Amino acid sequence: MAAIELTGLTKRFGDVVAVDGLDLTVEEGEIFGFLGPNGAGKSTTIDILLDFIRPTDGTATVLGHDAQSAGQTVRSRTGVLPDGYHVYDRLTGRQHVEFAVKMKGVDDDPAALLERVRIADAADRKAGGYSKGMRQRLVLAMALVGDPDLLILDEPSTGLDPNGAREMREIIREENDRGTTVFFSSHVMEQVEAVCDRVAIINRGRLVAVDTIDGLRDSTETGETLTVYVAELDEGVLERVRELEGVGDASIDDGRLRVTVDGDSKFAVLHAIDQEAGVQDFSVTESSLEDLFVRYTSEDQEVEA
Repeated sequence: MAAIELTGLTKRFGDVVAVDGLDLTVEEGEIFGFLGPNGAGKSTTIDILLDFIRPTDGTATVLGHDAQSAGQTVRSRTGVLPDGYHVYDRLTGRQHVEFAVKMKGVDDDPAALLERVRIADAADRKAGGYSKGMRQRLVLAMALVGDPDLLILDEPSTGLDPNGAREMREIIREENDRGTTVFFSSHVMEQVEAVCDRVAIINRGRLVAVDTIDGLRDSTETGETLTVYVAELDEGVLERVRELEGVGDASIDDGRLRVTVDGDSKFAVLHAIDQEAGVQDFSVTESSLEDLFVRYTSEDQEVEA
């Protein structure tokens, strides 16, 4: 059974189409990244999944239930870490989780939940003294109440230092290992690339790509970049390299050739460059998720923070 299935999902706000015919399936057990520029429709889609707003057309099925007709059931089996979360400075971490346990009507152990997010040693400290990362993990502990089948995380690494971001990745993987499907949006491309099984990219409310990151690389012209040190380099050499078979683009960067390679033809490209300019050394870099994101959105838009 799919954890999330969207069919023709559309949401209009007056003349504005926020989500436009979105078809998407997230399988049970996946860690799935949901990416898009600011205003692409990510938050609207999440709000529909949680029945905070209703779609104009199409359907959203979550854990086998219609998100609108069975919204309460969906929410009872879903944990949410929202982007705009809030904690109460005068309450301890334990009191926050106890409140969430009471509201959900379960008998979870607050100490065990705080241990899962690695802040058990601060359970009886007031949340007003927590760091940014600790506050975020506290809200995640509240989201884990009731052992949800699905975790929806909105920007789970925003504002975290590298150690905090690494801890968040580790916690996400651990919860996934427990059998939880994880669906999260983020603008921190390195975090998505490090943890996701698959990603979807939406732009202007429409799905433009969904695949593994390696699959996205294979289906674009941004698979690999060669940095080539050559014996002779000028604009004439650059123009000849740009015309070579297998070269997507080429530029001069700090006295070196930077060449985007189409497909798996890097050695043929290197040989051709050697004939033109004499290759002295080279390095190969795979395209980052950020490169792929820019390729698929192809607009000078600010990534959602």
